[in-house]
Amino acid sequence: MKIIKNSLALVGIVCVSGLFIFAMQKSPEPESDDALSDYLLGKDDPIVNNYNVYALEMPKDLNFAGEAVPINDPDIYERMDRELLVNTYWQSNGLLMFKRAKKYFPIIEPILKKNGIPDDFKYLAVIESGLIQTAKSPAGASGMWQIMAATGRENGLEVNSNVDERYNIEKATEVACDYLKNAKDNLGSWTKAAAAYNAGNAGVSRRLEEQKVASYYDLLLGEETGRYVFRIVALKEILSNPDKYGFNFNKSHLYKEVPTYKVKVDTAVTDFAQFAKQFGINYKILKLHNPWLRESFLNNSSKKLYEIEIPEKGYYKTLP
Repeated sequence: MKIIKNSLALVGIVCVSGLFIFAMQKSPEPESDDALSDYLLGKDDPIVNNYNVYALEMPKDLNFAGEAVPINDPDIYERMDRELLVNTYWQSNGLLMFKRAKKYFPIIEPILKKNGIPDDFKYLAVIESGLIQTAKSPAGASGMWQIMAATGRENGLEVNSNVDERYNIEKATEVACDYLKNAKDNLGSWTKAAAAYNAGNAGVSRRLEEQKVASYYDLLLGEETGRYVFRIVALKEILSNPDKYGFNFNKSHLYKEVPTYKVKVDTAVTDFAQFAKQFGINYKILKLHNPWLRESFLNNSSKKLYEIEIPEKGYYKTLP
């Protein structure tokens, strides 16, 4: 079973303009507006003009879910170095990951723990969606965990034009946990289970057999799956050590989770805009907290019990 066709890979695609890679280190400012314009347009050579870009020291103890990354292998070293560099010097994207992680990791972490999934898998969600709750890939994988529609339905999620529970973080995380546990049982390691999230259990198993090796790190794979675990490890390393990689922020810069309570609904809702007004919010705010509600109404002909999240008072401007 393949949970993903094409992950968004929002983290790990370097910006080619050259703008982002010079912002982090404390380099000399251009001396005039003209110099700044030339710099932004790429007319000046940043190395010649002392816009410093620094190589990174390879950490000695990189691991994923307790399984060591064999960086003594020169191929593994270069692939790991690539992901660390790409993600360190894409500063705007990196700062967004720090900001979103503060908001969403507290939701994901206890679900992983409850299911016996190593905490490192929260970084898989980072590379899949950039922690964007409403992310959707060209192949149709959706939500923070980028689950395909068929996979969602096979694992108990409601997926249709009216309700799509792939956009429900809690439920989607549960599905991801089930998939990962199954992959670990089938393939024998958490590293290979992570790779299987991208390439499928059968895909990873077949390649291991064809190439007569036992480790993900010994496989020759396509570009996406071949970089997949290295991206996860890179984001784990960077998000765990902001100061080490030059990311400067304080707690006030990070996004906060808005406290909510759940309202149970077991009937149809004809107008969510009117429904939202009962709780002092508008339709936009209702959808921000419940992106799995895909339309402005709820059919619910089966009388299914849904739980709709409503933000606590005082966090948004209340309606008159």
